[in-house]
Amino acid sequence: MEKNSRTQQFEYTGKLAEYQTVAKNLYVKYEQDKFTAYQNYLYKRALYGLNALTEDELAKTCEKKKHRINKVYLKGQSIINLYKQKLTIAFTNTLFEKLFPHSPITSYLLNDTDTDVNFKNTLNFKDLNIKKEDIITIFIEEGVLPKNFMSLTGDPNKLPRLKSKN
Repeated sequence: MEKNSRTQQFEYTGKLAEYQTVAKNLYVKYEQDKFTAYQNYLYKRALYGLNALTEDELAKTCEKKKHRINKVYLKGQSIINLYKQKLTIAFTNTLFEKLFPHSPITSYLLNDTDTDVNFKNTLNFKDLNIKKEDIITIFIEEGVLPKNFMSLTGDPNKLPRLKSKN
């Protein structure tokens, strides 16, 4: 059989053509998290509760620890809800103050800045421009995450233990 010596050239159109000719050494740089794996584990556990655990972890976890995780999760959700309400109130007050500065309803809204623990704010973090660092700061201030959270590098319970004499 005769070997095919013919070379083929491909022509691409659209964005792919530019990518192939201009951006040969281009790579995507992903945003890196400045937190350690253990810090992320604690953060996710506080933010998502038992849903943050894998099925294996959930099966190995005792009921008391599950109860503690759920209690921290509920406290965190309550704190986040109030924080989201405060941001929403501040945004709407600014909006009304700029659009309707001399309206009686504006003065009423500006005077009423109370949050309601029974109201559930369903706006997401992206819409309210809430970042992970903001949530971590609030969780540390409110005691959901430990005070030394920023200095944690690993799980202190996973440190090597001395062997017992048997």
